[in-house]
Amino acid sequence: MRKGGAQRILADLRNARALVIHTPDEDRQTLVDHLKRLGCTVSAAWPLPAALPADVDTIFIQVEDIPYSQISAVLDDRNPAIIAIVTYESPTSLKAIVDLNAHGVISKPLRHSGILNQFALARYRHGFENRLSTKVAKLEETLKGRRLVDKAVKLLMRMNALDEDVAYQRLRDQATARRMPMTHIAQTIVSAYEVMEGSNLTLNAGSHD
Repeated sequence: MRKGGAQRILADLRNARALVIHTPDEDRQTLVDHLKRLGCTVSAAWPLPAALPADVDTIFIQVEDIPYSQISAVLDDRNPAIIAIVTYESPTSLKAIVDLNAHGVISKPLRHSGILNQFALARYRHGFENRLSTKVAKLEETLKGRRLVDKAVKLLMRMNALDEDVAYQRLRDQATARRMPMTHIAQTIVSAYEVMEGSNLTLNAGSHD
């Protein structure tokens, strides 16, 4: 990895605000001390708090002693990077890791050598998932808009005896004249049709105000 890339990763870790949810023992202290040495803001809690602090963006959590339903309730609509802490591999711990969609895993007893890598990996995966989710949401919105425009075009074709190109152009002209997105005009046409469906009214989007 280039030096600049490593520096960006370390800078991201230093900017992190971490919460360690773990029984107060030597492992927790090792983790908290190491995170502080890395330069990030870190706090610790046990038992599981009723709500996450507002500024927390990363949690290290001992998963075996906390039911997933309780963790899920605390996370609610929050979306932190999650690093699971496990004592040993077992069906219970593996299920907890999967249910939480953990971005990283640290095994006990905790050692300095494993913390940094998992911390960096979890932050990277979390950021990548967020960027991917944003792209997917935009694509879904685009596809939804295209389906809506297609539906409006078909309605104009059927109700005004137009061919597809003319119907599409009239829809586009309306959007241009009103300075609105085509999807907005399309939604107006579709909604009006649904209201008037079954009546003898004629929908005409070809006229300009």
